Amino acid sequence: MHREIHQWFSPALQKEMPVSVYGHYGYALLMIPTAAADYLEYERFELISMLQPLIDEGRLKVFSVNSINTESWMNKAMEGAHKAIRHNQFNQYIFEEVIPFIQNKTSPDTPVISCGASFGALHAMNLFLKRPDMLQGVIAMSGIYDLTEYTDGFYDDQVYFNSPIHYIPNLTDHETLEKIRKGKIIIASGSGSFEDPEANRRFSGVLNSKSIPHQLEIWGQDIHHDWTTWRKMLPEILNRV
Repeated sequence: MHREIHQWFSPALQKEMPVSVYGHYGYALLMIPTAAADYLEYERFELISMLQPLIDEGRLKVFSVNSINTESWMNKAMEGAHKAIRHNQFNQYIFEEVIPFIQNKTSPDTPVISCGASFGALHAMNLFLKRPDMLQGVIAMSGIYDLTEYTDGFYDDQVYFNSPIHYIPNLTDHETLEKIRKGKIIIASGSGSFEDPEANRRFSGVLNSKSIPHQLEIWGQDIHHDWTTWRKMLPEILNRV
């Protein structure tokens, strides 16, 4: 499996940001880490190894970025408003730096699908819903799509606009909705320990209320919130995409 590490100083984040790249060809899978993790997390926990057959076949090319959650919602020492600012800078980094990098490494016409597990699922979903003109779909595993679950009671306009379960019900722009409806949306959750299938069902209901096609998968009681689940879940989903 071909593997590269790239790094540059991000104008949006004002820091060095590395990206790991796996493969040569195929559509682009943009992977957002869980919680406080880094760009090598999916490799370290052997999820990339599980995707290797698809990568080697040229069906997909994986791009894994760093998270900045410890500089935003997971930083207990920061004020809520500053956390929100940092979150928006991360969005800017993805849209203005990472997506052009992916296009440079593939082509301007290569589909880009965001993907993440746990907190990464929320980020992946939010990124797609915000810019369905740049991203063509999302695979979200074991997520909760309510950002207030992470904000320790802080709520402002920027929390609202980064919390899909809050802003999607009020989204009325026809052009944006049509682009979202054309995307591939897969929401998957287990029913085992530390999973929240009801949160996924609630968000599915929100999407249904806006006539947004999507695929909701609720896996069984033996499917827990951990890497064993995601190593099994993502390859199976990608084999069907």
